[in-house]
Amino acid sequence: MKFTNGYWLIKEGITAHHAAQAYEAEQDGGELAVFAPVKPTKTRGDTLNATLLTVRLSSPMRDIVRVRISHFEGGLDAGPFFETASDPLFRPEISIDENEARISSGRLEARIAFSDSWLVEWSGSGRPLTFSGTKSTGYMVDPDKKAYMKEELNLSPGEYVYGLGERFGPFVKNGQSVDIWNADGGTASEQAYKNIPFYMTNKGYGVFVNDPGAVSLEVGSEKTSRVQFSVPGEVLDYFMIYGPTPAEVLERYTALVGRPPLLPEWSYGLWLTTSFTTSYDEKTVMSFIDGMAERNIPLSVFHFDCFWMKAFHWTDFIWDAETFPDPAGLIKRIKDKGVRVCLWINPYIAQRSPLFKEGKQNGFLLKKTDGSVWQTDLWQPGMGIVDFTNPEAAAWYAEKLEALLALGVDAFKTDFGERIPTEVRWHDGGDPVKQHNWYAQLYNRTVFELLESKKGEGEACLFARSATAGGQKYPVHWGGDCESTFEAMAESLRGGLSLGLCGFGYWSHDIGGFEGTPRADLFKRWIAFGLLSSHSRLHGSNSYRVPWNIDDESVEVTRRFALLKKRLMPYLHKCARDAHENGIPVMRAMFLAFPDDPACAFLDRQYMLGPDILVAPVFNPEGLAEYYLPEGNWTHLIDGRIIRGGRWIRESYDFMSIPVWALDGSEASLIAR
Repeated sequence: MKFTNGYWLIKEGITAHHAAQAYEAEQDGGELAVFAPVKPTKTRGDTLNATLLTVRLSSPMRDIVRVRISHFEGGLDAGPFFETASDPLFRPEISIDENEARISSGRLEARIAFSDSWLVEWSGSGRPLTFSGTKSTGYMVDPDKKAYMKEELNLSPGEYVYGLGERFGPFVKNGQSVDIWNADGGTASEQAYKNIPFYMTNKGYGVFVNDPGAVSLEVGSEKTSRVQFSVPGEVLDYFMIYGPTPAEVLERYTALVGRPPLLPEWSYGLWLTTSFTTSYDEKTVMSFIDGMAERNIPLSVFHFDCFWMKAFHWTDFIWDAETFPDPAGLIKRIKDKGVRVCLWINPYIAQRSPLFKEGKQNGFLLKKTDGSVWQTDLWQPGMGIVDFTNPEAAAWYAEKLEALLALGVDAFKTDFGERIPTEVRWHDGGDPVKQHNWYAQLYNRTVFELLESKKGEGEACLFARSATAGGQKYPVHWGGDCESTFEAMAESLRGGLSLGLCGFGYWSHDIGGFEGTPRADLFKRWIAFGLLSSHSRLHGSNSYRVPWNIDDESVEVTRRFALLKKRLMPYLHKCARDAHENGIPVMRAMFLAFPDDPACAFLDRQYMLGPDILVAPVFNPEGLAEYYLPEGNWTHLIDGRIIRGGRWIRESYDFMSIPVWALDGSEASLIAR
């Protein structure tokens, strides 16, 4: 949100109250409180009729400092709140003298100067990181008397910003305005399904805005040398996280908000679906599964999308008896072939579903402020939304899924969860604005914990679309509704790399694109990309995505890369353990893997699969690959070539290959031999 008109002026109607100086500070146990009037205070008279901001600094664990900036502190904050961890044995070092106040957490330090102007300087290992200066920390009021708190942190020349969730626009976020607000907007706009109020920079630190609601960021977009973040209300809460490497920033951030669990080994194989609006029955399903086996294409999971239930009934969790008269038998027949089963679900209850009446009577559906059930015709006629803030509603929803697990279902695709209204009343009394993004966490947690309770630790797996900070604890997440174009393939990768820089260890996407039917060249290029991702799924909207429906060569390409991924499984499992133990994603942005190589700062059309394998998907019909190979000797995993890196490469590939290089001497390089 922009508050200024250019650099000098405030927007018309906005009243700005900026911290003018640090007037005094005090220590309260492990907290440093700094009191900042919004005008210089030189006489006793200046303390009257004044606005005072309070800045409280503390440390939940080493190398992390929490900053809480408040105007009025008497409000009722009903939540929800992000779940953050702390080290109860850790205490920061705090000092106050006549010139300054300091708080040190490990190698991270904040220095607040007692001077005629506001200045908070951040340093890591004694090296300057960023600062909050004049007109940075503020309490703003708009023409409707709505209050906002904001902070601005300086950007140095050559400092680049990354993260903020699964964003499909430019990978480096400098120059962008970003609203942290989950939306079902596809993959081709500024909207995103997974908005995470966390960013890191190549200067060695990250910032996590500790607010699940409507966080707004101006990343060098309102003031070119500042990152501004603001929230509605009277309090702004954020964490400064020191690295200094990007991997160390991620390790500390995920220690704070949670790390991905281990996933079942079968989840890394190829998933095949019915697609969305296609016509299918048991004969269709079994022909797909048998067709993959006949063509020697390893298949791990078969997914039933929405129409396993009757039209207009979503969600009732009842199989369409006309199409699937024997679901238990069908699932057994699928599993007898060594294939797992996943079902599509969502948290929306159509009025025609028998669950609607049940949910209404028991108070399990989200209500309007007048107490009636909130409803819409968008998606399913008359649908309501399950209120997961009600523990009984969550248990009711999980109980319906439990019956499906008893049939032999292995996983659920937890679709939707983004279009959550704000003019509503939640069971737990939570803030409707903050519940909007938080809803995805409650939804995915309910389903994941059910799976974990029934199948055991390390055996639960979702295919989720929406998320907020901490959502990596309930994987896997996929990239949403992309088009069947090379452009969408590239934007999907940008989104996945940005999400990985927010602690999400696993990520997938719809191979070939969701909307439309991919051309043969696109499908074959996307196959290589998809099967060299952490998780791989063939899915679409209105066309079957079995490779023989595309052309004969698509079968060969699918087999080639499915078998390659099968050989990579032991390596991928080690990468997954790194995600679980340290928060480092399986698919890694080049910036994350090679932070000291300036050529990697902007690279978003290639990535590292784990620590040792570089993948550069081909994004054009001509088969031209242009990519950067960092220093070292690299072995091509398909043709066995060994070349020296530290250079850009431009070469052509047929559909049976792709730039996929392993660092020579690594375990991964042995796969090519």
